[in-house]
Amino acid sequence: MYKSLLRKILFRYDPENVHHFTFNALQKLNKIPGISAILKKKYLVEDPRLEREVFGLKFKNPVGLAAGFDKDAKLYKELSNLGFGFIEVGTVTPKPQPGNEKKRLFRLKEDEAIINRMGFNNGGVEEMVNRLKKNKNVLIGGNIGKNKITPNENAAEDYKICFEALYDYVDYFVVNVSSPNTPNLRELQDKEPLKFLLNRLQELNKARPKQKPVLLKIAPDLTDAQLLDIIEIVEETKIAGIIATNTTISREGLLSENKTEIGGLSGKPLRKRSTEVIRFLVEKSNHAFPVIGVGGIFSPEDAMEKLEAGASLIQLYTGFIYEGPGLVKRINKRILEKINERSKE
Repeated sequence: MYKSLLRKILFRYDPENVHHFTFNALQKLNKIPGISAILKKKYLVEDPRLEREVFGLKFKNPVGLAAGFDKDAKLYKELSNLGFGFIEVGTVTPKPQPGNEKKRLFRLKEDEAIINRMGFNNGGVEEMVNRLKKNKNVLIGGNIGKNKITPNENAAEDYKICFEALYDYVDYFVVNVSSPNTPNLRELQDKEPLKFLLNRLQELNKARPKQKPVLLKIAPDLTDAQLLDIIEIVEETKIAGIIATNTTISREGLLSENKTEIGGLSGKPLRKRSTEVIRFLVEKSNHAFPVIGVGGIFSPEDAMEKLEAGASLIQLYTGFIYEGPGLVKRINKRILEKINERSKE
């Protein structure tokens, strides 16, 4: 029903307006008595064989929602009713900011992709904290960034503010230095600035009675040499793992007319490269740390490709928009089928 009817209607309108409409609709729908239970019954696959323990946390299933969809933690409970094992909120910054000028979100229908140049639009970390205080049982990742006006030499302070504010309300942290939509942000992926930032956060982490997993989200556009640096940095800073990958600035092989729009590209064109990055990190590090795989997952087969490349967990974003919530269920069912197949071997 989603692809045959709803998507056709929604895709006629501006994608950012559709995003807000969908949020409002899901919020109102879930307020109707009994609807949450109906959605869970339709989309949630519950089976102990789907559970994963990764960096000390227990996930009900390995399929999560990537950051960028629920930027302000407005809909994490409702989204969890659609079968996700975990929800990553953000990217959030210390102070509220409007993001880049509109229009800033573009569908590339022929490529089954999206280009965004949102620019970390969000209501600020304190607003997010107030919403997360109401969380009861949704496993939450907090994706943190810096404000646009903060110079890179002061970036660590912005990440510190977000870390300390969110510490009691998220299960793990993700350091986002790989978005192409905040000027000069990707310079923080360079070896020395990145080590400084991660070490600073780890110092704050170690000062707490219980440490929270800190992950790094990286761009798919890094070279092999830079990926080897990332492996070294993970080892030196003792962070919990990597999310591979963020959006790409590459436009290779695209067919859509609006392919030249500035911003980060997500969706099917990213599938192959994100899997390559996952496999490289896992093999070159000798499975030294967990990797969460994200990028171009549109089918159960795409999900299995990421998992077989070595990803411990996966996340959806653009595939969720194009394929609808049924994709989460189909992936979890395929994972169970694979488990059954292996048990018979």
